[in-house]
Amino acid sequence: MDLATATQLVAKYLSERFEILPEKITPAANLFKDLRLDSIDALDMIAILENDHGLKVVEEELMKLRTVQDVVNYVMRHMPAPA
Repeated sequence: MDLATATQLVAKYLSERFEILPEKITPAANLFKDLRLDSIDALDMIAILENDHGLKVVEEELMKLRTVQDVVNYVMRHMPAPA
């Protein structure tokens, strides 16, 4: 998955599932301080991506996700290649 596609996917989920205004979803936005998610919200987002798109979950990396860019990078590393 390329950067633009991963960024759009993450922004879509943040906007639709958590009702975050699109203008607040920037690469440097902190998930917890800027976007007001809690740790359960962040895990829910990854679980949704896992269910909807087959995203591989690597638990050791989940604890390191702090910014929108961290999530985008995670998605790029762990999203299965299209068939």
